[in-house]
Amino acid sequence: MKTSDFDYELPEELIAQTPAEPRDHSRLLVYHRADQSIEHRHFYDIVDYLNPGDALVVNETRVIPARLLGVKEDTGVPVEILLLRRENTTDWEALVRPGRRLKPGTVCSFGDGLLRCEILGNVAETGGRTVRFLYSGVFEELLDRLGEMPLPPYIHEKLQDAGRYQTVYAKQDGSAAAPTAGLHFTPELLDKIRAKGVTVVPVLLHVGLGTFRPVKETDVDRHVMHSEFCCITPGAADTLNRIRRDGGRIVCVGTTSVRTLETFASDDGVIHPGAGDTAIFIRPGTRIKAVDALITNFHLPQSTLLMLVSTLMGREEALRAYREAVRERYRFFSFGDAMLID
Repeated sequence: MKTSDFDYELPEELIAQTPAEPRDHSRLLVYHRADQSIEHRHFYDIVDYLNPGDALVVNETRVIPARLLGVKEDTGVPVEILLLRRENTTDWEALVRPGRRLKPGTVCSFGDGLLRCEILGNVAETGGRTVRFLYSGVFEELLDRLGEMPLPPYIHEKLQDAGRYQTVYAKQDGSAAAPTAGLHFTPELLDKIRAKGVTVVPVLLHVGLGTFRPVKETDVDRHVMHSEFCCITPGAADTLNRIRRDGGRIVCVGTTSVRTLETFASDDGVIHPGAGDTAIFIRPGTRIKAVDALITNFHLPQSTLLMLVSTLMGREEALRAYREAVRERYRFFSFGDAMLID
Protein backbone atom coordinates (compact mmCIF):
# COMPACT_ATOMS: atom_id res chain seq x y z
CA MET A 1 0.00 0.00 0.00
CA LYS A 2 1.54 3.29 -1.13
CA THR A 3 1.18 6.66 0.54
CA SER A 4 0.23 8.11 -2.84
CA ASP A 5 -2.85 5.85 -2.81
CA PHE A 6 -4.35 8.30 -0.29
CA ASP A 7 -3.95 11.45 -2.37
CA TYR A 8 -6.74 13.68 -3.64
CA GLU A 9 -7.07 17.08 -5.30
CA LEU A 10 -8.12 19.93 -3.03
CA PRO A 11 -8.52 23.54 -4.19
CA GLU A 12 -6.72 25.81 -1.76
CA GLU A 13 -9.79 28.02 -1.33
CA LEU A 14 -11.60 25.11 0.38
CA ILE A 15 -9.13 25.09 3.30
CA ALA A 16 -11.11 26.77 6.07
CA GLN A 17 -9.31 29.74 7.64
CA THR A 18 -11.93 30.58 10.27
CA PRO A 19 -14.42 28.46 12.25
CA ALA A 20 -18.13 28.40 11.43
CA GLU A 21 -20.44 30.54 13.54
CA PRO A 22 -22.30 29.22 15.42
CA ARG A 23 -20.20 26.10 15.94
CA ASP A 24 -22.92 23.63 15.03
CA HIS A 25 -23.84 25.39 11.75
CA SER A 26 -20.98 23.80 9.85
CA ARG A 27 -22.00 21.31 7.17
CA LEU A 28 -22.20 17.56 7.71
CA LEU A 29 -21.62 14.89 5.08
CA VAL A 30 -23.28 11.66 6.22
CA TYR A 31 -21.86 8.46 4.74
CA HIS A 32 -23.91 5.29 5.27
CA ARG A 33 -21.70 2.22 5.05
CA ALA A 34 -24.67 -0.14 4.72
CA ASP A 35 -25.56 1.09 1.22
CA GLN A 36 -22.66 3.46 0.47
CA SER A 37 -25.06 6.40 0.19
CA ILE A 38 -24.28 10.03 1.02
CA GLU A 39 -26.46 12.75 2.54
CA HIS A 40 -25.72 16.45 2.93
CA ARG A 41 -26.88 18.01 6.19
CA HIS A 42 -25.77 20.49 8.85
CA PHE A 43 -23.94 19.54 12.00
CA TYR A 44 -26.87 20.36 14.26
CA ASP A 45 -28.66 17.46 12.50
CA ILE A 46 -26.21 15.01 14.10
CA VAL A 47 -28.79 14.24 16.79
CA ASP A 48 -30.95 12.58 14.09
CA TYR A 49 -28.27 9.95 13.52
CA LEU A 50 -27.73 9.02 17.16
CA ASN A 51 -29.95 6.42 18.81
CA PRO A 52 -31.16 6.09 22.40
CA GLY A 53 -28.70 3.82 24.15
CA ASP A 54 -25.69 4.90 22.08
CA ALA A 55 -22.45 6.24 23.52
CA LEU A 56 -20.87 9.43 22.17
CA VAL A 57 -17.15 9.31 22.98
CA VAL A 58 -15.40 12.70 23.29
CA ASN A 59 -11.78 13.62 23.90
CA GLU A 60 -11.67 16.11 26.78
CA THR A 61 -8.09 17.28 26.19
CA ARG A 62 -7.48 21.02 26.26
CA VAL A 63 -5.08 22.85 23.95
CA ILE A 64 -2.37 24.80 25.73
CA PRO A 65 -0.95 28.09 24.35
CA ALA A 66 2.09 26.11 23.27
CA ARG A 67 3.82 28.63 20.96
CA LEU A 68 6.38 30.81 22.71
CA LEU A 69 8.15 33.69 20.97
CA GLY A 70 11.30 35.04 22.58
CA VAL A 71 15.02 35.66 22.08
CA LYS A 72 18.36 33.97 22.60
CA GLU A 73 19.51 35.40 25.89
CA ASP A 74 23.11 36.03 24.76
CA THR A 75 22.50 37.55 21.33
CA GLY A 76 18.88 38.71 21.21
CA VAL A 77 18.21 36.61 18.08
CA PRO A 78 14.44 35.86 17.81
CA VAL A 79 13.45 32.27 18.68
CA GLU A 80 10.29 30.19 18.62
CA ILE A 81 9.58 27.26 20.94
CA LEU A 82 6.60 25.02 20.22
CA LEU A 83 5.76 22.76 23.15
CA LEU A 84 4.82 19.20 22.22
CA ARG A 85 4.89 17.06 25.31
CA ARG A 86 5.55 17.52 29.01
CA GLU A 87 8.18 15.20 30.48
CA ASN A 88 8.14 16.40 34.12
CA THR A 89 7.63 19.63 36.09
CA THR A 90 10.37 21.51 34.20
CA ASP A 91 11.21 19.61 31.01
CA TRP A 92 9.30 19.54 27.71
CA GLU A 93 9.75 18.02 24.30
CA ALA A 94 9.53 20.90 21.83
CA LEU A 95 10.19 22.07 18.30
CA VAL A 96 12.60 25.00 18.16
CA ARG A 97 13.52 27.68 15.61
CA PRO A 98 16.13 28.47 14.40
CA GLY A 99 17.21 24.90 15.06
CA ARG A 100 20.83 25.25 13.99
CA ARG A 101 21.45 28.12 16.40
CA LEU A 102 19.77 26.56 19.41
CA LYS A 103 22.43 24.09 20.50
CA PRO A 104 22.48 22.32 23.88
CA GLY A 105 23.26 24.81 26.62
CA THR A 106 21.59 27.74 24.83
CA VAL A 107 19.26 29.77 27.08
CA CYS A 108 16.18 31.50 25.65
CA SER A 109 14.13 34.23 27.29
CA PHE A 110 10.42 35.04 27.01
CA GLY A 111 8.49 38.01 28.35
CA ASP A 112 11.62 39.97 29.32
CA GLY A 113 12.87 37.06 31.42
CA LEU A 114 9.62 36.11 33.15
CA LEU A 115 10.14 32.67 31.60
CA ARG A 116 13.44 31.19 30.45
CA CYS A 117 14.45 27.81 29.05
CA GLU A 118 17.67 25.92 28.42
CA ILE A 119 18.08 23.66 25.37
CA LEU A 120 19.11 20.22 26.62
CA GLY A 121 19.32 17.87 23.64
CA ASN A 122 17.73 16.29 20.58
CA VAL A 123 14.63 14.06 20.41
CA ALA A 124 15.12 11.63 17.52
CA GLU A 125 11.44 10.67 17.08
CA THR A 126 10.18 14.18 16.31
CA GLY A 127 13.32 16.03 15.27
CA GLY A 128 12.69 18.28 18.26
CA ARG A 129 14.61 19.16 21.43
CA THR A 130 14.24 18.66 25.12
CA VAL A 131 14.01 22.04 26.84
CA ARG A 132 14.13 22.85 30.56
CA PHE A 133 12.15 25.83 31.85
CA LEU A 134 13.47 28.18 34.51
CA TYR A 135 10.91 30.36 36.25
CA SER A 136 9.38 31.59 39.47
CA GLY A 137 5.68 31.11 40.18
CA VAL A 138 3.18 28.85 38.42
CA PHE A 139 4.26 27.61 34.99
CA GLU A 140 0.69 27.32 33.64
CA GLU A 141 -0.04 30.94 34.55
CA LEU A 142 3.11 32.12 32.79
CA LEU A 143 2.27 30.04 29.72
CA ASP A 144 -1.26 31.49 29.60
CA ARG A 145 0.24 34.97 29.77
CA LEU A 146 3.09 34.54 27.28
CA GLY A 147 2.07 31.72 24.95
CA GLU A 148 -0.01 31.70 21.76
CA MET A 149 -2.37 29.07 20.35
CA PRO A 150 -0.43 26.79 17.97
CA LEU A 151 -2.70 26.87 14.92
CA PRO A 152 -1.87 24.44 12.09
CA PRO A 153 0.45 25.80 9.36
CA TYR A 154 -2.30 25.85 6.72
CA ILE A 155 -4.32 28.40 8.74
CA HIS A 156 -3.00 31.85 7.82
CA GLU A 157 -5.55 34.10 9.53
CA LYS A 158 -5.09 35.10 13.15
CA LEU A 159 -7.69 33.60 15.46
CA GLN A 160 -9.77 36.35 17.06
CA ASP A 161 -11.07 34.18 19.91
CA ALA A 162 -8.67 31.58 21.30
CA GLY A 163 -11.64 29.72 22.76
CA ARG A 164 -12.73 28.73 19.25
CA TYR A 165 -9.75 26.38 19.08
CA GLN A 166 -11.05 24.54 22.15
CA THR A 167 -13.96 22.15 22.40
CA VAL A 168 -16.73 23.20 24.78
CA TYR A 169 -15.96 20.13 26.90
CA ALA A 170 -12.16 20.57 27.08
CA LYS A 171 -10.89 19.97 30.61
CA GLN A 172 -7.36 18.58 30.85
CA ASP A 173 -4.42 20.67 29.63
CA GLY A 174 -1.89 18.96 27.40
CA SER A 175 -2.55 19.20 23.65
CA ALA A 176 -0.51 21.03 21.05
CA ALA A 177 -3.48 20.83 18.65
CA ALA A 178 -7.24 20.59 19.03
CA PRO A 179 -9.26 17.38 18.52
CA THR A 180 -11.05 19.28 15.79
CA ALA A 181 -14.10 17.08 15.20
CA GLY A 182 -15.29 18.20 18.63
CA LEU A 183 -15.19 21.89 17.71
CA HIS A 184 -18.66 21.58 16.12
CA PHE A 185 -20.48 20.80 19.37
CA THR A 186 -22.26 23.41 21.48
CA PRO A 187 -23.52 22.90 25.05
CA GLU A 188 -27.10 23.11 23.73
CA LEU A 189 -26.48 20.43 21.10
CA LEU A 190 -24.92 18.16 23.71
CA ASP A 191 -27.99 18.68 25.91
CA LYS A 192 -30.24 17.58 23.02
CA ILE A 193 -28.07 14.51 22.48
CA ARG A 194 -28.26 13.54 26.16
CA ALA A 195 -32.01 14.17 26.19
CA LYS A 196 -32.35 11.61 23.40
CA GLY A 197 -30.87 8.93 25.66
CA VAL A 198 -27.29 9.06 24.40
CA THR A 199 -24.51 8.83 26.99
CA VAL A 200 -21.58 11.21 26.49
CA VAL A 201 -18.41 9.41 27.62
CA PRO A 202 -15.12 11.32 28.01
CA VAL A 203 -11.71 9.83 27.24
CA LEU A 204 -8.35 11.58 26.95
CA LEU A 205 -5.65 11.82 24.31
CA HIS A 206 -3.23 14.73 24.26
CA VAL A 207 -2.80 15.63 20.60
CA GLY A 208 0.74 16.18 19.33
CA LEU A 209 1.83 18.00 16.19
CA GLY A 210 2.68 14.67 14.57
CA THR A 211 -1.01 14.66 13.68
CA PHE A 212 -0.28 17.21 10.95
CA ARG A 213 2.98 15.76 9.66
CA PRO A 214 2.94 14.18 6.22
CA VAL A 215 3.83 10.53 5.80
CA LYS A 216 7.30 10.64 4.25
CA GLU A 217 7.63 6.92 3.58
CA THR A 218 6.54 5.74 0.13
CA ASP A 219 5.33 2.46 1.68
CA VAL A 220 2.60 3.11 4.27
CA ASP A 221 3.66 0.14 6.41
CA ARG A 222 7.10 1.67 6.97
CA HIS A 223 5.69 4.81 8.57
CA VAL A 224 6.39 5.18 12.30
CA MET A 225 3.62 6.93 14.23
CA HIS A 226 4.27 9.65 16.77
CA SER A 227 3.38 8.67 20.34
CA GLU A 228 0.79 10.50 22.41
CA PHE A 229 -0.49 10.11 25.96
CA CYS A 230 -4.01 8.70 26.31
CA CYS A 231 -6.25 7.49 29.11
CA ILE A 232 -9.53 5.68 29.73
CA THR A 233 -10.85 5.65 33.29
CA PRO A 234 -12.41 2.52 34.83
CA GLY A 235 -15.79 4.29 34.87
CA ALA A 236 -15.59 5.17 31.17
CA ALA A 237 -14.53 1.64 30.22
CA ASP A 238 -17.37 0.10 32.26
CA THR A 239 -19.93 2.45 30.68
CA LEU A 240 -18.78 1.73 27.13
CA ASN A 241 -18.72 -2.03 27.65
CA ARG A 242 -22.21 -1.98 29.20
CA ILE A 243 -23.62 0.10 26.35
CA ARG A 244 -22.22 -2.28 23.76
CA ARG A 245 -23.52 -5.34 25.64
CA ASP A 246 -26.97 -3.73 25.68
CA GLY A 247 -26.93 -3.22 21.90
CA GLY A 248 -25.90 0.44 21.78
CA ARG A 249 -23.29 1.78 19.41
CA ILE A 250 -20.00 3.43 20.25
CA VAL A 251 -19.83 6.64 18.21
CA CYS A 252 -16.44 8.34 18.41
CA VAL A 253 -15.95 12.08 18.02
CA GLY A 254 -12.66 12.39 16.18
CA THR A 255 -9.79 10.12 15.25
CA THR A 256 -8.16 10.71 18.64
CA SER A 257 -11.09 9.02 20.38
CA VAL A 258 -10.83 6.09 17.96
CA ARG A 259 -7.11 5.70 18.62
CA THR A 260 -7.69 5.82 22.37
CA LEU A 261 -10.40 3.15 22.38
CA GLU A 262 -8.54 0.89 19.96
CA THR A 263 -5.38 1.19 22.09
CA PHE A 264 -7.12 -0.21 25.15
CA ALA A 265 -9.55 -2.64 23.47
CA SER A 266 -8.80 -6.36 23.45
CA ASP A 267 -9.45 -8.56 20.43
CA ASP A 268 -12.94 -9.41 21.72
CA GLY A 269 -13.92 -5.72 21.62
CA VAL A 270 -13.85 -5.24 25.39
CA ILE A 271 -12.44 -1.85 26.39
CA HIS A 272 -10.08 -1.88 29.36
CA PRO A 273 -9.11 1.07 31.56
CA GLY A 274 -5.58 2.30 31.24
CA ALA A 275 -3.20 5.20 30.79
CA GLY A 276 0.01 5.54 28.84
CA ASP A 277 1.57 6.36 25.52
CA THR A 278 0.08 5.10 22.27
CA ALA A 279 1.63 4.96 18.82
CA ILE A 280 -1.18 2.93 17.28
CA PHE A 281 -1.32 3.26 13.50
CA ILE A 282 -4.77 2.48 12.11
CA ARG A 283 -4.78 1.98 8.34
CA PRO A 284 -6.58 -0.32 5.88
CA GLY A 285 -6.04 -3.89 7.03
CA THR A 286 -6.29 -2.95 10.74
CA ARG A 287 -9.23 -4.62 12.47
CA ILE A 288 -11.42 -2.11 14.29
CA LYS A 289 -12.41 -3.73 17.58
CA ALA A 290 -14.49 -1.26 19.59
CA VAL A 291 -15.80 1.55 17.38
CA ASP A 292 -19.10 1.49 15.49
CA ALA A 293 -19.30 4.98 13.97
CA LEU A 294 -17.14 8.08 13.63
CA ILE A 295 -17.69 11.84 13.49
CA THR A 296 -14.64 13.46 11.92
CA ASN A 297 -13.41 16.42 9.90
CA PHE A 298 -11.90 16.21 6.40
CA HIS A 299 -8.20 15.44 6.58
CA LEU A 300 -5.04 16.26 4.65
CA PRO A 301 -4.09 14.21 1.59
CA GLN A 302 -1.72 11.32 2.32
CA SER A 303 -2.19 11.75 6.08
CA THR A 304 -2.47 9.03 8.73
CA LEU A 305 -5.88 10.50 9.61
CA LEU A 306 -7.20 9.87 6.10
CA MET A 307 -5.77 6.35 6.37
CA LEU A 308 -7.73 5.82 9.58
CA VAL A 309 -10.93 7.03 7.91
CA SER A 310 -10.21 4.68 5.00
CA THR A 311 -10.01 1.79 7.46
CA LEU A 312 -13.66 2.36 8.37
CA MET A 313 -14.95 3.16 4.87
CA GLY A 314 -12.55 1.48 2.49
CA ARG A 315 -9.98 3.56 0.62
CA GLU A 316 -11.97 3.89 -2.60
CA GLU A 317 -15.14 4.93 -0.77
CA ALA A 318 -13.25 7.42 1.42
CA LEU A 319 -11.76 9.08 -1.65
CA ARG A 320 -15.17 9.06 -3.37
CA ALA A 321 -16.71 10.83 -0.36
CA TYR A 322 -13.86 13.37 -0.39
CA ARG A 323 -14.35 14.05 -4.10
CA GLU A 324 -18.05 14.57 -3.39
CA ALA A 325 -17.17 17.00 -0.59
CA VAL A 326 -14.91 18.94 -2.97
CA ARG A 327 -17.66 19.09 -5.61
CA GLU A 328 -20.13 20.33 -2.99
CA ARG A 329 -17.64 22.96 -1.77
CA TYR A 330 -17.30 21.68 1.77
CA ARG A 331 -14.72 23.40 3.93
CA PHE A 332 -11.68 21.26 4.84
CA PHE A 333 -9.30 20.61 7.75
CA SER A 334 -9.31 21.92 11.33
CA PHE A 335 -11.90 24.71 11.00
CA GLY A 336 -13.78 22.96 8.22
CA ASP A 337 -16.95 20.89 7.95
CA ALA A 338 -17.59 17.42 9.30
CA MET A 339 -18.41 13.90 8.17
CA LEU A 340 -20.34 11.14 9.93
CA ILE A 341 -19.31 7.61 9.00
CA ASP A 342 -22.41 5.66 10.01
